[in-house]
Amino acid sequence: MRIYITHCSRKKDNSLQGTNIEVPPDKLYTSKHIQCFMCKCKKKEVNWAIFSDEYGVWFPWIKHKWYDKPPSKVTPAEFVRLLSDFDQKLQGYDEIWFYRQPGGRPLHPLYQELLQRTRLKNKVKKFKHIEEIV
Repeated sequence: MRIYITHCSRKKDNSLQGTNIEVPPDKLYTSKHIQCFMCKCKKKEVNWAIFSDEYGVWFPWIKHKWYDKPPSKVTPAEFVRLLSDFDQKLQGYDEIWFYRQPGGRPLHPLYQELLQRTRLKNKVKKFKHIEEIV
């Protein structure tokens, strides 16, 4: 069983900021790359999730509140919690395809460390072309 996952984005629906409204990830993130990723996954009817710097692995059926947590502000203790969440929630998948959004910028060190330290690293494949979602 395969899952596609990508990291979160600072571009969010700001109309939700300061409210207690909980929404699924496809309603929160407004970044073009993340929206394309989610749309492609839905169209192909594949398993997918967003890796949130606040919530960890965020499946499409889960709802959360708006947040502002850049990866550079994740503390070491929070990283340990996020790593554990990643390992726990994705352990049942045989393949974890991590979408590295295009644009030439290197993957943020937080996500690099996550993918290096996860117990599931032998299941992780990084990719950067949305057409690889099948």
